[in-house]
Amino acid sequence: MRIRVKEFPPLFRNRRAAGRLLAQRLAALTNHPDLLVLALPRGGVPIAYEVARALHAPLDIILVRKLGVPRHAELAMGAIAEGGVRVLNHAVIRELDISKSIIDHITCEEQRILEQRRRLYRGERQPPAIEGARIILIDDGLATGMTMMAAIEAVRRNGPAGIIVATPVAAPESVAEIEPLVDEVVALATPEFLYAIGMWYSDFTPTSDEEVCSLLAEALHGYASEPCSDTALERGGDERAP
Repeated sequence: MRIRVKEFPPLFRNRRAAGRLLAQRLAALTNHPDLLVLALPRGGVPIAYEVARALHAPLDIILVRKLGVPRHAELAMGAIAEGGVRVLNHAVIRELDISKSIIDHITCEEQRILEQRRRLYRGERQPPAIEGARIILIDDGLATGMTMMAAIEAVRRNGPAGIIVATPVAAPESVAEIEPLVDEVVALATPEFLYAIGMWYSDFTPTSDEEVCSLLAEALHGYASEPCSDTALERGGDERAP
């Protein structure tokens, strides 16, 4: 469902509340055999934690890194994912005349960071078994969609039974690009003018490495008790999905 909002008020109180709303939209998959929820760290982890807990599914991560344009790191010229995956935004690369050597240099730097994150988040634990599993890929929002495209490619190489992409908020053009790559895209809101993912959350505090590790450990050893019911949307305490 597309949301057209003139004043751009926040839709979600925070990532955990958005995750509970997203879980409601995915409720038909509760207790589905072979279901696996994979989060894109860091911001996707709190959302995916709530989804995985509600659906009674295991939670893990798929490691990705954006390849930012030099001196404009917020603009993605591509992304990498574990397993040696790299996807490139050729339109941006052509428009800005970015050389192969620069792309390769930034790829190497981001690969180094990805490996650090792998050791920090996963340690000696093996990557999740994806072959034959029904995968839900979750991030806190889709702007350009480059990191999600890299995650999709990394998962696809391991032979899943199916892939669903789920997110609280997404740019319509990113949804259109990703839909042909997966079985389904579930987005609670697809505002015509996205601007920035953080605009749609009242609290968009960066997710810390400590929180990622804590939530993954909690999921691995059994989820905590169900959270108290609280407001996921601003504007009068209404918790209906947009």
